[in-house]
Amino acid sequence: MLFEPSESELYAALIASDESYDGHVFVGVTSTGIFCRLTCPARKPKRENCRFFQNAAECLAAGFRPCKRCHPMRPAAEADPIIRDLLAAMEERADHRWSEADIVGMGHDPSTVRRAFKRQYGITFLEMARLDRLRRGFHVLNAGGRIIDAQLEAGFSSPSAFREAFARLIGEAPGRLSAKPTLRADWVDTPLGAMIAVADQHALHLLEFVDRKALPSELKRLTIAARGSLGIDRTPIHDLVSNELAAFFAGRSAQFTAPLVFHGSAFTRSVWQELQRIKPGETRSYGDVARAIGRPEAVRAVARANGANQIALIVPCHRVVGADGSLTGYGGGLWRKQKLIDIEVAFAGRD
Repeated sequence: MLFEPSESELYAALIASDESYDGHVFVGVTSTGIFCRLTCPARKPKRENCRFFQNAAECLAAGFRPCKRCHPMRPAAEADPIIRDLLAAMEERADHRWSEADIVGMGHDPSTVRRAFKRQYGITFLEMARLDRLRRGFHVLNAGGRIIDAQLEAGFSSPSAFREAFARLIGEAPGRLSAKPTLRADWVDTPLGAMIAVADQHALHLLEFVDRKALPSELKRLTIAARGSLGIDRTPIHDLVSNELAAFFAGRSAQFTAPLVFHGSAFTRSVWQELQRIKPGETRSYGDVARAIGRPEAVRAVARANGANQIALIVPCHRVVGADGSLTGYGGGLWRKQKLIDIEVAFAGRD
């Protein structure tokens, strides 16, 4: 949580069903043993029966069980009818080029939609729809298709618009990608959004959410560090990573076995290796990590190394929180960080 409101302020937010706290604060009701979102439609509890928590994991650890009305273990986005309607419409009309006029035509206010999606996903609905179109073009290129075919599949009427959109995502226009690359990028869909995985035939080099603004520059640095070339293709490593991510999100396993290549200084690599020692369902502070690598004075450097991690989820930088237990910056968005921590509650204590 990026703020420190008093308990009286949190109770006032609970009474008002304040959406700005949704996903950031939960309330445990001691009289029922249930924890809820502050926006729960159930009758509001008395002040003396309320305990406030920063995430669902803390609620569970304190002995509360999730409410069956507001479903606090689900992403907050699923409870928003505007988001639910638009995501369903985007899925039904996969080939459509969405505009604000379409949003108005569905009876929604564009500014309300923009705020709802930015709050939950960090990007707008129109940006999300654009990424979905790029995904289709990406798959055409991965299958060996022509650039013009990828452009048309992605719904871009202009070749230049497709090139510019693709370059904003990957850092290179499709025509400049290598036909015989040493590093291969592929698209990986997850319940928390699409990711780009970059691998060679033997190991994974990068795994990032496609809406991370730093992705194009990360790909450029990676290509230079690996002294190779980047193209679009799939390797057995991509298949392994995709299967293990699917098992993770299904709650079957938090084990990742894909070989990894770390591109960073010796200090940065030591931080990433320490992150891999944090067990699912557990969190550490930056100070904890600094002490674990024998550099207790290097808390800020640890934070920088944590933020520079290019292999999301598998190198679990999301398990690092503030010294007070609050959520801190995460390149994939704090909503994803919270959801990942909540998912991993189910893995706590497993071998």
